[in-house]
Amino acid sequence: MNTRFDLLATPIAGLQVLQRKPIGDNRGYLERMFCMDELQSLVSSRQIAQINHTLTARRGTVRGMHFQKSPHAETKFVSCLWGEVFDVAVDVRADSPTFLQWHAELLSADNHKTLVIPEGFAHGFQTLSDDCELLYFHTAVYQPAAEAGLHAEDPRLGIRWPLPVSGLSLKDAAHPFVSSDFSGNTP
Repeated sequence: MNTRFDLLATPIAGLQVLQRKPIGDNRGYLERMFCMDELQSLVSSRQIAQINHTLTARRGTVRGMHFQKSPHAETKFVSCLWGEVFDVAVDVRADSPTFLQWHAELLSADNHKTLVIPEGFAHGFQTLSDDCELLYFHTAVYQPAAEAGLHAEDPRLGIRWPLPVSGLSLKDAAHPFVSSDFSGNTP
């Protein structure tokens, strides 16, 4: 099969980068964002259940770090359609050797990358330009009662944001720092 994606590993097991391969000519290009036949292994027995589109107006804004508690945990496919973001995933899998470690990727309209964030990770991003648009594919429908988060500026996480953190929502600013009894997200 002629694949339209390359799958690249990151230093954290399960967290992967999907390099999309657009086909183009002098008119522009066609780009596949998702294909169940090619990406079934990333969603396991699940399917894409929800697609979200965000616009973040100001450079430097941080959104996150969000996750859904089990049994509503989700895999996310995050792509930047306009602008550039520093996209971050934090491992919150309770039994993981990389528990509370983070990894970031630059996602942009130009680099055609998707960060594939498996169940058991918190996710957030910082905009590196104004008017950033992101597209998310989720394997679970959002459940407000299962919503959880980590504070983006938690020193225990030590995320090295490229710009000063700004624009945190009231909800994101209220996320607690990780305490010694934080047990993570268990399946």
